[in-house]
Amino acid sequence: MPRIRKYIETARFYRVGLFVVGLFLVVQAGYSEPVDSGPADSEKPLVVGVFPRKGFTVAMQTFAPLADYLAEKLNRPVKLESAPDFAAFWKGVEKRRYDLVHFNQYYYARAHNSHSYDVIAKNEEHGRSTMAGVIVVRRESDINSLEDLRGRKILFGGGRMAMQSYIVTSYLLRQAGLQPGDYREEFARSPANALLAAYFGMVPAAGSADANIHLSVVTNTVDISEFRILAIGEQLSHLPWAVKKEMPEPLRKHITEIFLGMAETRRGRAVLKQADLTGLLPARDDEYDAHRKIINAVLGEKY
Repeated sequence: MPRIRKYIETARFYRVGLFVVGLFLVVQAGYSEPVDSGPADSEKPLVVGVFPRKGFTVAMQTFAPLADYLAEKLNRPVKLESAPDFAAFWKGVEKRRYDLVHFNQYYYARAHNSHSYDVIAKNEEHGRSTMAGVIVVRRESDINSLEDLRGRKILFGGGRMAMQSYIVTSYLLRQAGLQPGDYREEFARSPANALLAAYFGMVPAAGSADANIHLSVVTNTVDISEFRILAIGEQLSHLPWAVKKEMPEPLRKHITEIFLGMAETRRGRAVLKQADLTGLLPARDDEYDAHRKIINAVLGEKY
């Protein structure tokens, strides 16, 4: 009996020992073979959204070199996106598709308020960091004042979400005593298209921005000296670039440094030129408070 008891105790010892060893190996296996959680952030494409101020095709062409430049400097893939029109672009913003976005000022104010985007930079075009809404006619037009537009057609570029081309120009019309219904509103797909339509006599007047007159898609097509500015708004901070609020601070800082340093190198200046830019400058959220006041006056929206 003592001998049998000894064998039983020995067997129990080995069973316990094997269980402990097995448990150890399972735990070790759990640590040595972690579950793949997908690609690291540096391997995921940085999605850059550009609103179609120049039209979809031109926006993609002119900003493609900038996207390539960012990819090289960040050492990660960069995916450039735009949309056929302003409304379709805004749907992308609502879905938060874009990590880095080139907005118009209306979209920025709205996206900052509702979708957590923060401005990091703004455009400089032709050495200017501001732009103004304008109502434009042909030089030989018989329209000499905003009052002369009563009952006439005005083509606004980009739709009702166009900051300068619709919101600011509507503000100018209100200040001149013209209310909705006193003139006929029509909309072009982009601010540049509105200018071209006015140039070719398709409409009596166009709402756009003074900076848009100098876009290459316009200057390469028509003689801009044939435009006459009928009314112009105040100079406001230029078009902003913004990032998602949750973007890691090192990445946000790196993108900002790349943007602000582009005008300091020959290659950077060449990339900027292809995008109709002379620089990218620092920007703060409060620079867009003046835009917010005009948005509220025209659309009744508070951002």
